[in-house]
Amino acid sequence: MTESIKRGKLIWIEGTDATGKSTQVERISKRLEAAGHSSIAFHEPDGVPIASAIRDVIKNGSLERNALTNLLLFSASRRENWIQLGQQSLLDGTWVLSARTSLSTEAYQGDGEGLDSEIIQTVTRIATGDDYLNPDLVVVLDIEDEDERTRRIAERGPLENPDTFESRDALFQEKVRQGYRRLARENNYPVISAKQSIDKVTDDIWDHIQPLL
Repeated sequence: MTESIKRGKLIWIEGTDATGKSTQVERISKRLEAAGHSSIAFHEPDGVPIASAIRDVIKNGSLERNALTNLLLFSASRRENWIQLGQQSLLDGTWVLSARTSLSTEAYQGDGEGLDSEIIQTVTRIATGDDYLNPDLVVVLDIEDEDERTRRIAERGPLENPDTFESRDALFQEKVRQGYRRLARENNYPVISAKQSIDKVTDDIWDHIQPLL
């Protein structure tokens, strides 16, 4: 009899811009591989070709639009990543790691841009489904210092077009940060300081992943 494949785990690594989400996704992926677990990494809204094309629109701050349009764009990208790659990967036993998820949409389009949370949740459920909305672990990275956040972004160098969200003012950024903290509090997600060294952040995330191995 063929041994059944154990489902992979869905891990969300979240937080505001410049908290090092993508870096941590890559580092955790390497640790999982070393521990004998295959994994794939998403850096929403990037991913499969159609998602990458949508990302170019999302990131271009020169293209004026409102919060609902942003929700629809992110949801379209998220859907294609999920149905083309993420969903089946989990069923095949692969761990799926994502830097940015629908939690970002809650924080940015909800708390930041004022879109109703029920609309966000309804559209996300239509675009993805219950499997997506029930990750095995969510970790929120947090930078308490806005000066540190802007310094890290400045180190990336000039952009061809203004970034849709990174270039927003400090009031918007604080709304988003508080949105993440609210979501973490309401859902009992661990919050990890991203001001620590990269290695320490990785170790802290790994502490939460180990019980799932």
